[in-house]
Amino acid sequence: MVYKAAVAPPSQGGQKSLWFAFRRFGLLVHMEGGKADIPCIVDPSELGLQSVRRQFLGELDGQPCYSAELDEDAEAPVGWSFQGLRGLYNLLPEDLFWVAGAAVQIVDWDRNHQYCSRCGAETRDKERERAKECPRCGLISYPRISPAIIVLVEKDDTLLLARSHRHPDGMYSVLAGFVEPGETLEAAVAREIREEVGIQVKDIRYFGSQPWPFPNSLMIAFTCQYLSGEIMLEEEEMADAGWYKSDQLPLIPPKISIARQLIDWFVARH
Repeated sequence: MVYKAAVAPPSQGGQKSLWFAFRRFGLLVHMEGGKADIPCIVDPSELGLQSVRRQFLGELDGQPCYSAELDEDAEAPVGWSFQGLRGLYNLLPEDLFWVAGAAVQIVDWDRNHQYCSRCGAETRDKERERAKECPRCGLISYPRISPAIIVLVEKDDTLLLARSHRHPDGMYSVLAGFVEPGETLEAAVAREIREEVGIQVKDIRYFGSQPWPFPNSLMIAFTCQYLSGEIMLEEEEMADAGWYKSDQLPLIPPKISIARQLIDWFVARH
């Protein structure tokens, strides 16, 4: 399925659309048979819901997609529930999960930019752009995207996996971290590895990218080779780290994540 982001809704209204309706950060879904789905309706009022704000997101295989922010005390209709997006990781169809990821970021940005952060005036939607414009001072605010690197380090026939204090019990993954202002992506890779596990690397190469809505990241993936040093954990951040062969992996992230794509790439080569 192909998702095309857009700002202007279809000129012909009244057609069934995919609605990504949020009560705070909980997405309205219908659960059945261990899977989740979202409403495909003309308007949330069909489910007895009123939106505080709404945004046109674009189209998924030609079907219009909208986000809707609901009141914090909105009640889910019978047969529906509000679920955190992270918990829907393997329950929503993958295409819907990624559109939901875009939707929750746009809803949060829309909610937090009703007033200008510079002069306090009420903002308005900018024509033909996903942006808020201040009519008084002219400040334009775009949805926030935070670039972060994620990197697989190879050493001979092993890869570096680590467990941070934030990971679920037993879960190991590759290293990741946010890019600092004024920093190149390659410099961020080297810095994060040095800070978190104390080693030096070489041959940093681009692998791919993935949007990640927790909360508003763009994950930029790299591979690299071990150069020197011994593992020394940054203990406030990391709980454990080590070198693993492809047939001796611990619990690793699910396939939808680019972290898993990096690990699967390594396994396929070894």
